[in-house]
Amino acid sequence: MSGETIFTNARVVTETEVFDGTVVLRGPAIVAVERGRSRLAAALDLEGDLLIPGLVDVHTDNLEKHMMPRPGVRWSARAALLAHDAQVASAGVTTVLDALCVGEVEHADQREQMFREGVAELRALAPRGLLRAEHLLHLRCELSVATMQESFEPVADDPLVRMVSLMDHTPGAGQFADVERYVKRNARTLGMTEAEARAYVARRRETRDRVRDANRDAILARLAGRTIALASHDDRTEDEVAAWHASGVRISEFPVSLVAAEAAKRRGMAVVAGGPNIVRGGSHSGNVAAADLVARGLVDVFASDYIPSSMLASALLLHDRHGIALPRAIATISAEPARMVGLDDRGRIAPGLRADLVQVHLADGHPLVRQVWREGRRIA
Repeated sequence: MSGETIFTNARVVTETEVFDGTVVLRGPAIVAVERGRSRLAAALDLEGDLLIPGLVDVHTDNLEKHMMPRPGVRWSARAALLAHDAQVASAGVTTVLDALCVGEVEHADQREQMFREGVAELRALAPRGLLRAEHLLHLRCELSVATMQESFEPVADDPLVRMVSLMDHTPGAGQFADVERYVKRNARTLGMTEAEARAYVARRRETRDRVRDANRDAILARLAGRTIALASHDDRTEDEVAAWHASGVRISEFPVSLVAAEAAKRRGMAVVAGGPNIVRGGSHSGNVAAADLVARGLVDVFASDYIPSSMLASALLLHDRHGIALPRAIATISAEPARMVGLDDRGRIAPGLRADLVQVHLADGHPLVRQVWREGRRIA
């Protein structure tokens, strides 16, 4: 029994069922999943708590938020990464795809600097075992930016890259389709006059019209034949979805309309929704509510978007409010995202897989993460 860890008296959530059971680890792997309670003195009693797979977050902007905690205020990239890492681990996330923006819309955003520094710190810390969760990269390629390809090239072949999304945050497109609303928001939050905001919008749209198609074609060509998961972003119309599908894109990330989500599902594309959307009860941008997509069976994966704790909360909402069986609900934040980005060694509780596990206590229905293990080692 040397080198084994035994968890018992747990409500084990596999991909197909929930049962009172015992899970045995040996080193970094799960070696047995059994019903009933272990009588071995060395077994760790989980006191009837849920034992679920480690969460796999395919899209979080949380690292950028730590690097710039307030507009224009920069924080040390290394300190930001370590704080972000601790936060995701404590939320039960054992694998995280840090979503960094490729392409700086405005110099004041400092996105280009955050991108370079974020990648450099991941490269520096991950191989030394200094991070709790496993960190990979999700490159958010901003197609409306003239210098996007130049920024993308130095990381295009990095093995940390597991996912690329093709984004267009130009006013009048995607989640910012309402130009008037965008103008008012920017005039208020960026201290612009309305005239300055309209000039800003016109400049953004002119640049988009000039570079978007060339940027899209270049990224698609650069990634052709590779196993990197490729996603569209903020789809609004059926025509947009059809065009992305024809280009080889198989993931629709954060569709902003019911029409787009339905079109994606008809074409066999995976649909990713944001945890904050369903937890808050709607989109902060006034777009389609994730709950409406769930009600129609259109969501395959939930990502944290910008709040790591929203993943577990969203899965339990699926079960408690939407009548989705717990194994299926948990799969939207574990097995399904792992499969989506080609990580078939995790996301489920089964012999032979990675021992990425989370002990969850339900306090009046609210999930409390008690302990987290990554490859058999406790990280939170």
